[in-house]
Amino acid sequence: MSDLINYASCGLLWLGLLAKAPDLARRWRDPFLLTLSGVLALASLCFLLGAPGTVGFVNGTSGVPNLAAPLTYGTVTAYGAASLALVLRWRGGPGTGRAIRRWTLGYSAVLAGIAALFLLGDASVERRTDFDTYYATTPYIAEMIVLYLGAHLTAVFVTACRSLSWARRLRGSLRAGLVLMGVGNLVGGGYSVAKLLAVAARWCGRDWSALGTTLPAACAGLGAAVTVVGIVIPLFAPFLALRARCWRAYARLGPLERALTGLLTRESLRAPRPLWPSATRWLTWRQSSIYNGLHHLGGHLDAGLFRQTYADRSRGGADPQQAEAAAWAAAIAAAVRALHEERDDAVVPLTGRPDLPALLRISDALAEGTGDRALAVC
Repeated sequence: MSDLINYASCGLLWLGLLAKAPDLARRWRDPFLLTLSGVLALASLCFLLGAPGTVGFVNGTSGVPNLAAPLTYGTVTAYGAASLALVLRWRGGPGTGRAIRRWTLGYSAVLAGIAALFLLGDASVERRTDFDTYYATTPYIAEMIVLYLGAHLTAVFVTACRSLSWARRLRGSLRAGLVLMGVGNLVGGGYSVAKLLAVAARWCGRDWSALGTTLPAACAGLGAAVTVVGIVIPLFAPFLALRARCWRAYARLGPLERALTGLLTRESLRAPRPLWPSATRWLTWRQSSIYNGLHHLGGHLDAGLFRQTYADRSRGGADPQQAEAAAWAAAIAAAVRALHEERDDAVVPLTGRPDLPALLRISDALAEGTGDRALAVC
């Protein structure tokens, strides 16, 4: 089950990385995008290398017992450092590049220390799940374990503090993302805390191997998941918000399009509806159909009726935008009725073309029956 969870988590993270691949190809020099891609890639590697099946494969293929241990520890350490760099890059400001370079140099030294201590130590007995507690008293290997756990704990603690501190000053999706990143890093810190406790217990002659295997895996998995969700929310929130606005606008334009339905159908003024349910495409399709209908109404749109309705609504306390929407609604309703009854009233044509916000207000006025009430008054 552990292998399945690890590989599934790794696959989901790689899907997220592939989703960012087009942006990365276009903006491969963007520091923020590179850092983000690095965080996703390292998080996926943490799950991949942490799976017992992968541990056995790496050790068996390389012929070096426990080679998977420093690889996994190095990846976990690098992931913590990359998450910290992402928060620093996200916040920006003077000195950001210098701070990231300092942290990068420091954690590069930690990675070199992990490799050197593993080479100096003797870890000849393969341990796939309890490497930390088994070798907690082995010279050099014990120092390597403490080094990577301390470096990881430092990275997640600083990242959590920076994220939560910055989140207090923000609102919206960025704040939600930072809070989740902070919480995810705090949960991920349980990985290092649990392992350090298990190692300390081993130094005291106690066997807390279960604490060093089961709890750290749960903390690492949950922490990484929450952190990645926190990273993704601010990236996709603007995209989703735009789509939601488009769908709302599409729905609001419904009454106006329905008022023109007979004309649009009779004169074949509608373009084919897009097959793919894209918010922007469907909104453009409905807006284009409405414009086609208004253009066809042409000379039937009565400028006199428009001005009279506008004046009446203004005297009634409506603001200029509401009065204009009601005037357009009355003119459109009258023009549609004239065409339906095949009347050829002599009117002064109404010129101008309302933009999308104006169309939305006109549609709202028609939905409320403002146009028909204005006609009844006239």
